[in-house]
Amino acid sequence: MDRKPLIQRKTSISYKTEEKTVLRGYNVSDLAEAGYTFVDALFVLFQGRIPAENEKKMLDYEIACFMEHSMSPSAVSAIGVMNGHPMLPPAVAAAISTFGGAHGPGAAHGYMMKKYLDRAANEGKTIEQVAKENVDEYMDAGLAVMGMGQPQHIDGDPRAHPIHLKHEELGVEGVYRKFQTAVENYFWERRAKEGKSYVGVNVVGAGNTALCDIGFAPYAAWTIGSVARGFSCACHALHQYKRARAWSASRSEPMVQMLDLSMIKYVGPEDREVPPLSERQAYAKKQLESGEWRKWVL
Repeated sequence: MDRKPLIQRKTSISYKTEEKTVLRGYNVSDLAEAGYTFVDALFVLFQGRIPAENEKKMLDYEIACFMEHSMSPSAVSAIGVMNGHPMLPPAVAAAISTFGGAHGPGAAHGYMMKKYLDRAANEGKTIEQVAKENVDEYMDAGLAVMGMGQPQHIDGDPRAHPIHLKHEELGVEGVYRKFQTAVENYFWERRAKEGKSYVGVNVVGAGNTALCDIGFAPYAAWTIGSVARGFSCACHALHQYKRARAWSASRSEPMVQMLDLSMIKYVGPEDREVPPLSERQAYAKKQLESGEWRKWVL
C-alpha cells in the first residue's frame, strides 16, 4: 500500500537563498518594490498567480470587511487568554481556535457549495434545482441553512449585502455567486410561505462566495478569514495587556465573571466618516498633526 511521506519533501510554494526569498517564482522583494501589496502577495501565495485588478480589489474588500467584529468569541478569547499575561501568540492562537460551525469564516459553507455544484454537474441539474434541494434538505432536517442568518444582526448582517454588491461591481461573479443567489431566493420564498420571519444572508454566505469565485478553495477561504481576524484579535489582546491589570479585578471591586461582557465598555473615538481616497493624504496629515490619535493607540 502506498503511503504519503511523514514530511512532504517537495514544495511548489517557496525557496530562499542568501540573496533572496522566492514565492511561487516571484522574488518577494521585487514584488514589494514593484508596488504589489500584502493582498497581492497573499493571492500569489495561495493561487500561484498575480491577481487581476478586480480580483485583488475583491480580496482586499473581503479582508477589510471581516477583520473586526467587536466582542465576538474570537476577540473575547484573545482578551481572556491575555489576562494571564502569556506571550502574544497563545492569545491569537486561542482566538482563531474559536472559529467553527457557529463563528468565523467556516470552510463548511464553501464545501457545501462545492458539493451541490458537483451534484448539478454529475446529475445534469440546474444550479437553481440543486439550490432548492440544498435549502429543502437542510430545513427539512431542522438544520440552519449555511450562509444564512446572524444571531446578533437579526435584521440582516450589515457586511453581507455590501460584499454582494462589490462582487457584482467588480465583475467577478461566477458559478458560486449564482448558486448562493439561488439559495437565498428560494430560502426567502420558503420561509415566507411558512409564515416565518426574514433571515438575511451572513458574511460567510457572501464572503465565501466571493472568495470561491476568485479562485480560493474552501479551506483557503477559511484561512483568509482567519488571517484577517487574527490581526484584530492580536490588537484586542495587546489592548488588554497594555491597558488592564492581569485578571482584571482587585479586592476593592465586586466579584465578577471575567467574561461578563457588560464589564467591557467602548471608550474609543466617536463615529467618524471615512474620507475618500482622493483626500487621504490631507486627512492623514491633519490627523497626525492633531495628535488626538495618541489617545487610542497601544
